Parts: sequence; C-alpha cells; structure tokens
Amino acid sequence: MASSDKSPDPTPAKGNDPTPPGEPMTMGQHFIDKSAMMVQSLKPIKQISQHVCSFAIYSHDMSRQIETHHYCSRLNQEFLQCAVYDSDQNNARLVGVEYIVSDDIFETLPPEEQKLWHSHAYEIKSGLLVTPRVPEMIAMPELENIAKTYGKFWCTWQVDRGDKLPLGAPSLMMSPQAVSPGLVRPDLVHERDTKYNISSESMKSSRLEIEEPEMISPMADYWKQHGQGFAIDFVETQMKVKAPFP
Repeated sequence: MASSDKSPDPTPAKGNDPTPPGEPMTMGQHFIDKSAMMVQSLKPIKQISQHVCSFAIYSHDMSRQIETHHYCSRLNQEFLQCAVYDSDQNNARLVGVEYIVSDDIFETLPPEEQKLWHSHAYEIKSGLLVTPRVPEMIAMPELENIAKTYGKFWCTWQVDRGDKLPLGAPSLMMSPQAVSPGLVRPDLVHERDTKYNISSESMKSSRLEIEEPEMISPMADYWKQHGQGFAIDFVETQMKVKAPFP
C-alpha cells in the first residue's frame, strides 16, 4: 500500500471532529495576528482574485470524492495558481494546491509529466465547476478560459477520511469526467447546489456553446485511457551533502 493511500492509525489526529488538535486561540494571539496584518503587505494573498467550487477525485482511489474550493491568483494569461480549501468558511482547512496552465503550455510538457494533469472542459460544460455568488453572465468569459486549461492538483490533507492533521504523503487528484469512475456522486452535487441555491443542470444547459480544446490530450486524465492512477510512496534515500570547504 502506497503512503498516499495508507490510512493513519487511530491517534488524536484522526476522528469525526474536524477541528485540529490544539488549544483555542487566545486574545493575545488574536492581537498579534491583527497587528501583523496592519503592518505586513501580504501581497501574494491579495492577488487572489476568484473563488471557484468544484469536485475532485483521488487518483489512487476514485471511489473517494470531495468538494473543493479554489482561491486562485493569475500570474499571467496562461498560468493560475490556487490554494484549495475544503469549504468557504472562516474555519476552512487548506487541503492542497492546484496549478492550472493553458493548453498551449500543456503541450510543451513531456509525456511523463502530462500524465499527472487533468483536463477541465467537462467540469465546465457539465456545470460542476461554479463561481459561487457570481452571476453566470459575469463569470462566462473566465469559464470559457478555464475550459481550455489543464490542472495538476496535489491534496496534502485527506480530510474525507477523518484526518485532523495533514498526515502522510500528498495525493494526486483527478477531475470529474463523463465516464465511470469519474462521475461525481449525485448527493455531493445536490448538497453543493442546495448550499448555493444553484442548479448544475441548468448551468449545463447554458454552457453548451462554450468551446472545448480542439483535442483534449490523451495523456491528461490518464486513468481514462489506461485504467491506472498514481500514488506516492516514501523512499528512504541517502542525503546529498556539500563537500566540506578546503
């Protein structure tokens, strides 16, 4: 069993209560945090310009699916970087990171790298990827852009299995697709849609005209073509050290 698929033994870091172990915040800590916010720039965080909600599937176990909230900043027209949380609430847990590139950049990657990426066209066209509280008309230009991109998403905190801390190896995540086992569970979609008072089915109808890439690379969504996923394991290795100064 690979490390990314290994469930940790019962510990204080595992259980039904999602709160990480630790003492509650003190007034002193709140004061320190607020003071730091007043004098520090936090420039990278302030570049986050959009929130999208979708679903992700574990590459090594596609029976496990989670709702994801991506807070994205754009470094240029062809590259987005996203901090991924398990909700959009104040106590949301940072569960991973996703990098998103245009189809032009994706095509420059070597085949072994392309295997780790997934396409976004189906997520957009199916109405699974949404921009909470933003009207479709306003979101449409960005949805059209994302439909032609590829993403690589590493999950570092497997909250769905009850981990109260980020344990073990990171897991590679895949995007929903129109074929099993890439179909998202209807109950997950219903719960998300109810929360935001939206209809994924209605969005699907309104997005019929969104263009997809001329051809979605067969190297992306690797499981669809080969029935194989990816898992990470830890390998003990000899450290590299610098030679001592003469």
